[in-house]
Amino acid sequence: MEGAEEMKNFTKAWLSVFVSLCYCYAIGKFVPRGFPRLFGLLPIVCLFLVLPLNISSIHLGGITAFFVAWLANFKLLLFAFGKGPLSSNTSISLRRFVAIACLPIKVRQNPAPKSQSNGQNGTHSPDRKSHSNGKTKENPVPEKPKMGQKSPLNYATKGLLLAMLVRVYDYSEHIHPTVLLILYCFHIYFCLEIILAMFAALARTLLGLELEPQFDEPYLSTSLQDFWGRRWNIMVTGILRPTVYEPVLHVATRVMGNRRWASLPAVLGTFVISALMHELIFYYLGRVWPTWEITGFFLLHGVCLMVEIALKKAIAGRFRLPTMIARPLTIGFVMVTGFWLFFPQLLRCKADVRAFEEYAAAGAFFKNAFHGLTWTALNTSSTL
Repeated sequence: MEGAEEMKNFTKAWLSVFVSLCYCYAIGKFVPRGFPRLFGLLPIVCLFLVLPLNISSIHLGGITAFFVAWLANFKLLLFAFGKGPLSSNTSISLRRFVAIACLPIKVRQNPAPKSQSNGQNGTHSPDRKSHSNGKTKENPVPEKPKMGQKSPLNYATKGLLLAMLVRVYDYSEHIHPTVLLILYCFHIYFCLEIILAMFAALARTLLGLELEPQFDEPYLSTSLQDFWGRRWNIMVTGILRPTVYEPVLHVATRVMGNRRWASLPAVLGTFVISALMHELIFYYLGRVWPTWEITGFFLLHGVCLMVEIALKKAIAGRFRLPTMIARPLTIGFVMVTGFWLFFPQLLRCKADVRAFEEYAAAGAFFKNAFHGLTWTALNTSSTL
């Protein structure tokens, strides 16, 4: 009965999200951007902050908190001032508006031709259909996967590893606590990437959208800037940039009179907001008042990233750590600081225990459903 009640609450919450976003879509058509539109959207922002409180499941509640209370609210705040992904296309349809608003997706912009791209930023165009890949009607060459798209085998492998981790936890009393925390790191990464990829695949299939990647193999990071800015949970980076980083950068540039160093307070401000949003999500998950260790984790990384950026500016490319050294140093720093500051709050709200209980409940449900279908099929065949 608990599971049925939880699914009912989850369904009601997401129906509320859909209706609310339909209202926001109408607001965008009739109310001018700026403070008038912001006042019209504020009730929805407040509602989205309350909705996750109605869901106690670690997975369903976590998804709702992340998608709605964080990402959707930030997108709506940008939309109020005519910015962000919801304002990039004035003729956007309702279903696309709803999908972009409440799902962790970012629509890929049409790439510029290779000649323009190279002239502007020195990078190659991601358009794999151009002649630059050597493919013509006379000389067909298999296309490479588009940037950010991963093969089904990649996700299948991670799904298999996640399933193996869940089974390994049955023997957790025989595993050293540090090893267990390392397994938790991989668990969080695999779980997040698979869940976000599932929603991205749904949006891509139903709406025909070409999407940006959500993760880019963060275990290959060679610096904190590489980890947080380019590889880990890119959807969050993409929404924090216009909502926090760019406004703080603009103010800091005017105050300091130098854009070169204004990026440092902008980075710190971004990590402060990220820390507060993580504290909020952890409150949704555990209903436990924060001890601010999560904030300490993100502030520490923000300060270290500021130092890293400052050193890179000072050195100006004259020295660079070899990849074989930089990669383990980066991942080691993220994991060790995570053990120290991030996981204690996660364990305090018993997220691990509750997650395993939900896995067991889901497994039992599918097992019973399979047996029920098998029994029905056998009875049908015997009758015939």
